Amino acid sequence: MSVSRRRFIGSAAALGLSSPLAARAQALRPLTLQAAWINDAEFMGYFIAMEKGWYKDEGLELKYLPGGPDVVPEASVLSKKADVALSTVETVVKAITTQKAPLVIIGAQYQKNPIGVVSLATRPIRTPKDLIGKTIAVPPVNRLTVEAMLKLNGIDTSKVRIVPYAYDPTPLLKGEIDASLDFTTNVPFTIKTKGAEATSFLLADFKLPLFNDVVVVTKQTLATRRADLIGFLRASRKGWDENFKDAGAYPPKYADSWFKGTGRSIDNEVYFNGAQKSLIQHPKGVFTMSEESIKACIDALKAVDVKADRSHFDTTLLEKV
Repeated sequence: MSVSRRRFIGSAAALGLSSPLAARAQALRPLTLQAAWINDAEFMGYFIAMEKGWYKDEGLELKYLPGGPDVVPEASVLSKKADVALSTVETVVKAITTQKAPLVIIGAQYQKNPIGVVSLATRPIRTPKDLIGKTIAVPPVNRLTVEAMLKLNGIDTSKVRIVPYAYDPTPLLKGEIDASLDFTTNVPFTIKTKGAEATSFLLADFKLPLFNDVVVVTKQTLATRRADLIGFLRASRKGWDENFKDAGAYPPKYADSWFKGTGRSIDNEVYFNGAQKSLIQHPKGVFTMSEESIKACIDALKAVDVKADRSHFDTTLLEKV
């Protein structure tokens, strides 16, 4: 709060008057958000909404927790370390169905999952069928997903060589593999810095339309803090809408704050931010989960052996945003 605002509130209090600023400051309710990964452009909308004061306009004092390789977002919610988390739809539904976790998904940041098949433009892999007779590097945790994508597209998995991948484009650049499974919002930029051009396709465009960075809360939080969750979604949507007015505008502003010490360049974040725009935006607003897209996501989850159903998704808050 600025000095002038502090003085104004203090003067109002001294006169026995109530100011909107004073009331808002006193009434702010804490809400903690657990992110899915380290600070990068994946979370731009929340950074902007905090900077603009849009959470405070909703009566919320938002605390933001960065994620990382050792952070399980839904575990933060279940342990009450966080009130809201962003996570993968697969892990959330698995927690619900196999561990009886009392979780519910109230929104989806990514309408389309940014994970896809990346290859070099000089040896392009543009569709699943192009993988026949080729070698693709896949992180072990995603092998089932790739095998499901191949089967759904009528491809015998024995005709594609799948090898382990450790999120390093070097084997692709050296020609040791033909493609890799990775984030299409980021890896093409890394490849470009190495003097090569990449091409890619999304798994979501080939019968695996999974949401990503779903907004997850406990059933108790959904029942007891509905107004706060609506406020969170509304302020966050404003942040994303502002961000996508110009994908190159905000990342440089956070070079010495949110993005400091991540080891990634601001040019990388700008690329990432632009690449994710079409994956996040929806005609009815960010976080929208239409009945059609929910059904498609459930079907895709079943294809990767995750048993989901409509009860795992709650759209009632989005109707109020």
